[in-house]
Amino acid sequence: MRTMKIRLMKAEDFDAVVRIDKEVLNVSRPQYYEQKFSKLVHSKDYVPTSFVAETEDGKVVGFVMGELYIGDYGISQEVGTLDTIGVDPSYQHQHIGEQLINAFMDHLRTLGVRFVNTLVDWNDSKLIRFFSANKFSPSKTINLIRNL
Repeated sequence: MRTMKIRLMKAEDFDAVVRIDKEVLNVSRPQYYEQKFSKLVHSKDYVPTSFVAETEDGKVVGFVMGELYIGDYGISQEVGTLDTIGVDPSYQHQHIGEQLINAFMDHLRTLGVRFVNTLVDWNDSKLIRFFSANKFSPSKTINLIRNL
């Protein structure tokens, strides 16, 4: 298990996050990350909850992003969401994702969060196994969708 430096995400991490995401998904999504980083950098109401993993020489090799919600959808306790995670393919299978999730969970716990949600495609068995190995389980809520 390779231990990484895990720290809160900064504006300067944008290019590394976009690069890692592209390497993992084989598609570039800079607009998605521009929105996420805009909140991270410019919003005064936003509570920082996103982290990066970096090597000893400062290379960002993984990230986890999420948000903190208070009272959304009639939920009374503070609930966090983990919406994006990525680890550079060259650094996968070294427990970096686990370290990122643990740092993310520890941070949210200190903020008073009691539950963390995430969404996974029903057919993505690899990601379901990853989250299951990191102590996530099916929730009592159902995600509903309506085609337009």
